[in-house]
Formats: sequence, structure tokens, C-alpha cells
Amino acid sequence: MSNSQSSSRPALIWVALLLIVSLFFMWGVANNLNDILITQFKKAFVLSDLQSGLVQSAFYFGYFVFAIPAALAMKRFGYKAAVIVGLLLYAVGAGLFYPAALAHEYVFFLAALFIIASGLSFLETSANPLIVALGDPATAERRLNFAQSFNSLGTISGVLIGREFILSGVEHSPDELAAMSAAEQTAFYTSEVQAVAGPYLAIAAVVLCWALAVALVKFPVLASKHTDSDETFRLADFKALFNQRYYMFGVLAQFFYVGAQVCIWSFMIRYGQEAMPGAGEKSLATYLTLSLVAFMVGRFFSTWLMGYVNPARLMGWYALINILLCGYAVVAANHSGLIALASTSFFMSLMFPTIFALSIKGLGGLAKTGSSLLIMAIIGGAIITAIMGLVSDLTSMHTAVVVPLLCFGVVGLFAKRSLSEGGHE
Repeated sequence: MSNSQSSSRPALIWVALLLIVSLFFMWGVANNLNDILITQFKKAFVLSDLQSGLVQSAFYFGYFVFAIPAALAMKRFGYKAAVIVGLLLYAVGAGLFYPAALAHEYVFFLAALFIIASGLSFLETSANPLIVALGDPATAERRLNFAQSFNSLGTISGVLIGREFILSGVEHSPDELAAMSAAEQTAFYTSEVQAVAGPYLAIAAVVLCWALAVALVKFPVLASKHTDSDETFRLADFKALFNQRYYMFGVLAQFFYVGAQVCIWSFMIRYGQEAMPGAGEKSLATYLTLSLVAFMVGRFFSTWLMGYVNPARLMGWYALINILLCGYAVVAANHSGLIALASTSFFMSLMFPTIFALSIKGLGGLAKTGSSLLIMAIIGGAIITAIMGLVSDLTSMHTAVVVPLLCFGVVGLFAKRSLSEGGHE
């Protein structure tokens, strides 16, 4: 009996590992479907760039609000429970796209995106450490890198799903819309809004099945037990972190990096529409897909290169290159400018994990609490994307690329500070 249990335990771990690795793919899909939604909602609801950018604002605000509650829930009830809650919230949010489409209300979609993001906050907070827990500690880093590669595949898949099943390719000019009757206009806008319902209902069904699978599969004890009470967050920890000036610079850099990344991916199709007026939304979505492929390739290449170049120095070089690429996209609002903007993804690839690692280096017992603030810093994706949309409304989309340009400047300054300060004060 004991031999049978011993032989079945590795199989159970592999099943559990497969279920959790898939989560990285799932939140990658959700994150980058937003880039398609911005284009779709701008057309379907006749929105300004600022208003369409609220897709990311609602989404990343959900991350911000639930980052610490998710971490506390994980500590109290265990990794597995946090994963199930995250999947259920994800499914509920995706399912709400159907009534939102029937109501034809933009604000309902924003509420649904907020709920999706709250679920993803639970997933991201719990999945990373759970991957480490499921298996031999000696191979934990390899498992985590393997899981993260599925996130890149998810981001690419999200754009492909949106391009094929949401974007219709029907783009009427203002004159063509004006020539339509009121009934024809209503029918067009209704069909464009309802196009998002089907894919999100399918996502909701898949996510619910995965939640059921996670609930039924037996996980190692470590995945279900809560941590000791002395590991919970304390107010004194936050006060201590606020006094760490280098660490707080890292949180600020993360805020601006995520803002730059979300800005570029969210408005790449919009930039292409301005730079290449004859190009259709589906063909422009291909540039976004290729940009995400470059991001994935950059992640692997940069990880290898870090074996030879100091990570902070490499990030500084990458930040400078992206400043130059964004500068070119500002002054050259054409096909080459779009290529320059898409190329920034390769050099963005190392920034989030490098900023994260450099920021918590040397924090000791404050590292876990420090990690929660770095996750909360992704609120930059909500705030800075809205700012870029506003700048575009006031000027032009190619001029608004100056917003991520300045963000990369902050990342570059943090890289320089990291080199001069040795990681912390």
C-alpha cells in the first residue's frame, strides 16, 4: 500500500504542475486581449484615445486593489485555495462580457475587466511560489522559467484570438458612417460590440473547467497549508520599506516600466492606423503579434546574456535603446516608426524581472512584503496608459509616444543607480 502511494505521488505532482503551469498561459491571454479590446471598443463605442485607454486602467486597477488581499489570502488558506478563487473570479469576469454586450454599455465591460484582473491578481500572487513548491527545490528555477515561457505564448495567443475572432476588419470612414441610416449605424455598432462576447464566454468555460480540475486534483500538503503567523504582513514592515530609498526607487521604476509596456502594446494598432492610414486593423494586429514574439525571444536571449553582462548594466543599455526607438517613432510617423515601436518589446523583455530582483536584493526579512509593493506598482499600466491616451487626444498618437520614452528614462536612471549603489542603501 505504501509502495503504491509512493509511486503515485510523482504522477500527482506532475498533474498538479501541469495545471499550475497552464495558469501562466491563461493570464497572458487575458492581458493581451486588452490590446485588441482597445481597438475594438474605440470603434464600437466611438471613443477617444483617453476613453479607450480606460480598458487598461480598469484592468490594472484590479491588480492594484487585490495584490495585498491576494497575498494575505494565500498565507491564510494556502496556495491552492488562492488559485481556485483566482480562477473563479477570472471566469465570472469573462462571463460578464455577455450581459455587457447585450446591454451595450462600455462601463459594464470595464467592470468585467476589473473582476478579471482581481482574479489574475490571485493567480499571479500564488502561482509563482506554488511552482517552486511543486517539486525538487534543486530544480525550482528551471520549473519557474519553463512556466514563464507559457506566459509569453499566452500573450501571443491573446492577440491572435482577438485578431481572428473579435476584429471584423470592417472599418468605415467618418463619411461612410455619416451616409448610413440610423438603423444601419446601430446594427454596425451592435455587431462590433457583440463580437467580444463569444471569445470571452469560451474563455470563461475553459477557466471554470480548470478551476474544477484544480479543486479535484490532490496537491502536495505544502500547497494547501497556510504559512506561520509571523510571516504575515505588518505595518512596521511597510514603514521600514518606505525608508529604503533605493527600494522605493525600484518601485517607482517598476511603475513606469509597466506603464511603458502597456502603453506601447495597447496603442500599437492605433499608432499604425495613424502612421499607415491604408492599413487595416487585422494587418496591424500582426505587428503587435510579432512584437510579442520579439519580447519572448528577448527574454531568453537576455537571460543568456546576463551570464556575461551585469544585469543592471544590460538593463541600462536596453533602456537607452528604447529611448532612441521611441524617439524615432515620435518623429517618423510612418512604417519605419511602427517597426521601431514594435522593436521596443525585445528590449523590454528583461526589465520587469530585473527591476524586481534588484529592488528586493538585500531586504532580508522584508523581501516578501517588498514583493507585494512591486506587484502593486503595475498600477502604472492603468495610470500612464490613460495619460498617453490624453496626450494623443490633445496632439497625435505618434507625439504621445513621448510618454513611454520618458518612462524608459526612469528605468535607465534606476539601472544607473543600481550600478553606483550596489543594489541597496
